[in-house]
Amino acid sequence: MKHFLILISVGFLLVACKSTTVVMNNDDPNQNIIPNPSKNDVIMASSSNSKKNSLITSLELNETVSYLSSDELLGRNTGTEGIAKAAMYIEKKFNKHGIQPYFETYLDSFKVGDKNAYNVVGFLEGQNANLKEELIIIGAHYDHIGYGKAVENDSIANGANDNAAGTSAVLAMAKYFSENKSNGRSLMFVLFSAEEMGLLGSKHLAGKLKAEEVNLYTMLNFEMIGVPFTDRDYEVFITGYDLSNMASKINEYVGSNLVGFSEIAKQYQLFRASDNHPFYEAFKLPSQTISSCDLSNYNFYHHVHDEADKLDYNHMASLINKIIPAIEVMSNTPTKEIVLYED
Repeated sequence: MKHFLILISVGFLLVACKSTTVVMNNDDPNQNIIPNPSKNDVIMASSSNSKKNSLITSLELNETVSYLSSDELLGRNTGTEGIAKAAMYIEKKFNKHGIQPYFETYLDSFKVGDKNAYNVVGFLEGQNANLKEELIIIGAHYDHIGYGKAVENDSIANGANDNAAGTSAVLAMAKYFSENKSNGRSLMFVLFSAEEMGLLGSKHLAGKLKAEEVNLYTMLNFEMIGVPFTDRDYEVFITGYDLSNMASKINEYVGSNLVGFSEIAKQYQLFRASDNHPFYEAFKLPSQTISSCDLSNYNFYHHVHDEADKLDYNHMASLINKIIPAIEVMSNTPTKEIVLYED
């Protein structure tokens, strides 16, 4: 995280002809069909389907984080062989799970000085004919800083929490949505490079998509979700809490106080410090980061001890499984309910 922070997915199935319908049972789409659903129908369908499926496991998250934060990748610094291996790993995951490239290939290339850099971009078309032209971006950065101050002869900063954790969430959600086809709107899954160098990957992609005039609804970014809070009445905070109704809508969709306000995030302007911000700047739409770490609960930010064995994978799986229904509702509501507050 460039001096900090975090993106989404999951599902139930909306199918549209001229009217909108919710399919509550993916195994038999001819049953439990609700024509012209209310928002409550959408929320109930999402909750039913998400509970029915086993969703994300701590094991798959551990596997992804352990590889991405291994010494083999040498800290995943932009423009290095290590991050090239990470990009290849992400491409293979997308391909395995049926996530299509948004561009000609998965790699969205750009330059950082004389170095080649790559965002990895996957796409899953929406299932609702009336909504699929609208896009939700779910993202996280997969780069890190390479090397840090040596401790006990270890100088590789492997970046497990920052941000192999967020990367694992995006890959897990991509897998889930691909398997369940529960997204009415189209989903773009993005792993950004060069975040640590000044949000360069997200700035590049936001500008590119703006030039293409994509119909973006919202962007949700995931960063540093590897450890839980123990002293809050919420599980994660969202950056830019006061800018939109994103937090309140997510809590409404999941039926609990999942997302809250962090004074630390506001004090240090973390809204501007991660890959959500270039999309806010380009599109002037709700584009925010979710995190369960504001550095008050983790001592290894940009430290060589930010290793895979420091993370709580049960917490991560629980968190992602709670957010998935929110993304399902978000991708299926007949109107765009998440909006910026007026000045």
